[in-house]
Amino acid sequence: MANPSSRTKIKKEISHIALIMDGNGRWARSRGLPRYEGHAQGLRTLRKLLRDLKNLNISYLTLFTFSIDNWKRPKEETSKLMQLLRKFISNDLSELHSNNVRIKVIGSRNEIPRDIVDLIKGAEALTVNNTGLYLQVAFNYSGRQEIINATKKIAIASAKGEIDPNKIDNTIFESNLYSAGVPDPDLIIRTGSEKRVSNFLLWQLSYSEVYFEECLWPDFNKNKLDLAINDYNSRSRRFGNVINEYK
Repeated sequence: MANPSSRTKIKKEISHIALIMDGNGRWARSRGLPRYEGHAQGLRTLRKLLRDLKNLNISYLTLFTFSIDNWKRPKEETSKLMQLLRKFISNDLSELHSNNVRIKVIGSRNEIPRDIVDLIKGAEALTVNNTGLYLQVAFNYSGRQEIINATKKIAIASAKGEIDPNKIDNTIFESNLYSAGVPDPDLIIRTGSEKRVSNFLLWQLSYSEVYFEECLWPDFNKNKLDLAINDYNSRSRRFGNVINEYK
C-alpha cells in the first residue's frame, strides 16, 4: 500500500491551515511524565512540522498555542509554558527568518510578561518583510474576545463619525479583527480526539473544513497532516451554493 504522503496533493484553493494542538498533557500523563514534558515534546513536534511544510504549497499557518482560559491552569504549568515560548523565539527565530517565514502573534498582550511581549515584537519586526509562509500564532487568544474587541473599535469609530453605521459590512468588521488581512482558514485540524473548536477563530471558521485527528499533538507528524489534507481534498466546498451533480 502506498504511503499517504506520496499521494498527497494540495488543491489550489487550500492556502491556509489552522491547528488546534491539543493533547500535550494527556501524552505526558500516559507516560508517567509531568505535563511540562508533554508541552516540550509538543514544541519538538511543531518544529519538525514547520520544516516539513517547506515542501507544501501552503501560504498561511495559524497555531492555537495558548488560550486566555489557560491561565486557569496551575501557575507552575503556565510559567513553564511562558518559558517554552521564550525558548521557541530565542532558538527558532533565526531559522524561521532564514526560511523567509513571517511571524504574527494575535491575541491579548495584557497578561503576558513584558519580556515576552518584547520578544514577540522583535520577532514580528524582524520578519515583517518576509514573503514565505505567514505563521500566525494565537497566543493568549480568545475568539469571543477578538469579536468583542473588533465591535468596540467599530463602535468608537462610529461614535467619532469615522464610520457610517449603515455601511458596516464583513469587510469593515474583518479589518478590525486581530487577523486582519489574513484569509480565513480552508482547513482546521484539531488533534487529541476532542471534537470542538474551543473558542478558536470563531468569526473566521464560518466556511472552514474541520478535521479531527485522534492522535495527541506530540504524536502528530507529516503523514497525519497528509491524511488530513487528503480528506480535505475529498470534500466538496459549496459555500452555500449548489453543485450541478449531473455535469
